Amino acid sequence: MTATAAQAFLPFVKPNIDADAIAEVGKVLASGWITSGPKMHAFEAALSELFGGRHVRTFANGSATMEIALRVANIGPGDEVITTPITWVATANVVITVGARPVFVDIDPRTRNINLDAVEAAITPRTRAIMPVYLSGLPVDMDRLYAIARKHDLRVIEDAAQAIDSRWRGQRIGAFGDLVSFSFQANKNITSVEGGCLVMNSPEEAERAERLRLQGVIRTGMDGMDVEEPGGKFNLTDVNAAIGLSQLAHLDSITARRAELAETYFRCAADSGLAELGIELPLPRDGDLATTNWHMFQVVLPAERIEGGRNAVMEAMRERGVGTGVHYPALHLFSYYRSLGWREGMLPHAERIGRGIVTLPMFPAMQAADVERVCATLSETCKRLFK
Repeated sequence: MTATAAQAFLPFVKPNIDADAIAEVGKVLASGWITSGPKMHAFEAALSELFGGRHVRTFANGSATMEIALRVANIGPGDEVITTPITWVATANVVITVGARPVFVDIDPRTRNINLDAVEAAITPRTRAIMPVYLSGLPVDMDRLYAIARKHDLRVIEDAAQAIDSRWRGQRIGAFGDLVSFSFQANKNITSVEGGCLVMNSPEEAERAERLRLQGVIRTGMDGMDVEEPGGKFNLTDVNAAIGLSQLAHLDSITARRAELAETYFRCAADSGLAELGIELPLPRDGDLATTNWHMFQVVLPAERIEGGRNAVMEAMRERGVGTGVHYPALHLFSYYRSLGWREGMLPHAERIGRGIVTLPMFPAMQAADVERVCATLSETCKRLFK
């Protein structure tokens, strides 16, 4: 069965750029000021308000925010940063970029986030920071994370790329903590097409981040220019900021709609017997502690029981008009990180999850019938492909 006009292809993500956002982009283009300018500053002010008045700077992408966070924390050659292997590879790549070494530890197989017991066991005299990743928007135990950091005098660089509007004990991620990085890439809950922001602790950190995002240039007066340390080209344009501002205005309704879709997924998964097939669902939302924004709805397949593994399932679902994604394979097994000494068998939970995890369609324009279709298609596909 292939997708028909009645059942059009359902992608795993679909950004919604509404007419207001398009109109705002038009105004920026007509203004004659299309790079970093008034819209960027307005976006930063709105984000600062969202995060309780903390210092915020925007960047061209969420990888730049992480690199700048590491530099703001003075992490460099000889230092170690503890992180998870179940993440987009940028999380580790930026550590390499500043000359430090990523130290991967295993994950909690239920939350799929970094295992904080393993974090504490991996701390050495060279450790300078912990870099947790909030997979699908689900925070780690923030109380314990920061207790470990305080005990060992470590910085925390939160890779909250997926966690805009997620919460811990009712408090929004980014409104507290150390250095917190968000992404506004096209598949995120709110998007500026490409972009990100970094939440910081002081005017001094914010000023340094601002310099580093544009080659490290310091300007004085009309003609004074100096560079005390080299930076990069990481500034966000007003075109992107206009889209981000428009999206930010809808954040509450976006988060609420995603929660509704997640509840529908849990109901349809039960109706389709996914758990009975050995397919692992994500943790349900827990409003008392870690509240996710449901950036993604991910399942873990029993890959070893499926003829052709995960790839066969994804191809079969695509043929039936349902898109899926992989977020993420265990990155410590990528060739480059193997060259640094990482091997299969070192992080067994991450490796199993990395082999079987599949991202199902999740975006606000979806309807209950779409979710029912996804779950039914997944169930039928796995039954047919089981060895």
